[in-house]
Amino acid sequence: MACMSDHPAKASTGLYLHIPFCQAKCNYCDFVSYAGLEHLHADYVRALIDEITLCADAWADARFETVFIGGGTPTVLPPSQLALLLAACRRSLRISEDAEVTIEANPGTVDYNDLVALRAAGINRISLGVQSLDDKELALLGRIHDAQEAINAYRLARRAGFDNINLDLIFGLPNQTVKRWRETLKGALALRPDHLSLYALTVEENTPLALSIAQGVLPEPDDDLAADMYELAEEMLESAGYRHYEISNWARRTSADTPTGFPSLACKHNLIYWHNGRYLGLGVAAHSYDGEQRIANLSDPVAYIAHMQAGELAIATSESLSLERRMGEMMMLGLRLIQGVSWRCFEERFGVSLQQVYAHEIDDLAEKGPVPGTDGLLIVDEQGIRLSKRGRLLGNRVFAAFVR
Repeated sequence: MACMSDHPAKASTGLYLHIPFCQAKCNYCDFVSYAGLEHLHADYVRALIDEITLCADAWADARFETVFIGGGTPTVLPPSQLALLLAACRRSLRISEDAEVTIEANPGTVDYNDLVALRAAGINRISLGVQSLDDKELALLGRIHDAQEAINAYRLARRAGFDNINLDLIFGLPNQTVKRWRETLKGALALRPDHLSLYALTVEENTPLALSIAQGVLPEPDDDLAADMYELAEEMLESAGYRHYEISNWARRTSADTPTGFPSLACKHNLIYWHNGRYLGLGVAAHSYDGEQRIANLSDPVAYIAHMQAGELAIATSESLSLERRMGEMMMLGLRLIQGVSWRCFEERFGVSLQQVYAHEIDDLAEKGPVPGTDGLLIVDEQGIRLSKRGRLLGNRVFAAFVR
């Protein structure tokens, strides 16, 4: 098993920029994002540039190996404004020349010229929020694109020079059938994306989707059916040449992959999160973590802009994490990885053995079947511990056991 120190981005830091604007709010979304605030776009970009400058000294020791522009829908901003943000980052922070630079994009908000401009600005990875290749499902989700527009956006991104493309898909929707999910997977795999992120739908409170379910307009999602869809995805993606490296993420296999390391096309930015590494988050509601302290920004874009115009950070909360909390978070995040958490990595980080800290939890989660370790939620071997196939379906139950 690889540790963070074994990963190519050793001691690397991630940079996250949050763009909280959308063309329209999706029915399932509870992210900090807003539609109808076009009048704030230019001021927000200036505020983000100010925050980059304000944070430069505190993060002067950091070498940023990844940049991730998320939202919201970052591509509602003109490419010229996104290019200004990246230029400010390179001017004030130590961004590696070969950094992975990702942008999230809604297929309904990009055309060929936009994609060419984004690639020219130094963005080398794009994550398309496809979600489904079924028009009825897209309408249920409130997406602004249809299936053909999603396919066209993918092809345009390839033409524009993107050789690292992720597709986001959602499964477990109300009324979704295994057959329709299979068709979405077949359509996605036919495109041969470099990476796939597949997420089970979570019905969030106070969203239009939650209201429709509460009123009986739509049925509750079926957890057992969602589990069947997940297992189908595991089978289909494995057969199609994709390596499952995190609960919800698969990377296309390449000749550069090694048996023990992460896939070369794995999302390097998210690997920093899953290894509980350091990251700087900028913008509305963004979080930062320096290895001991977690900071969250204000969620109101107007208040955030006002703070930046006054030359002060827009901090909402700041929390120093105890050793016990940091251990628990390493377990919760590390167990999302298919390879799990190794005995060696845990002890190198905290100076105490994993077995010593979590003996009871490990034994309880592994010994569920008639033969030790065979039917439990954890697999324990000489390398460390990892989720079993069944454990991947019940991951939240496992994670909760390690957070005291």
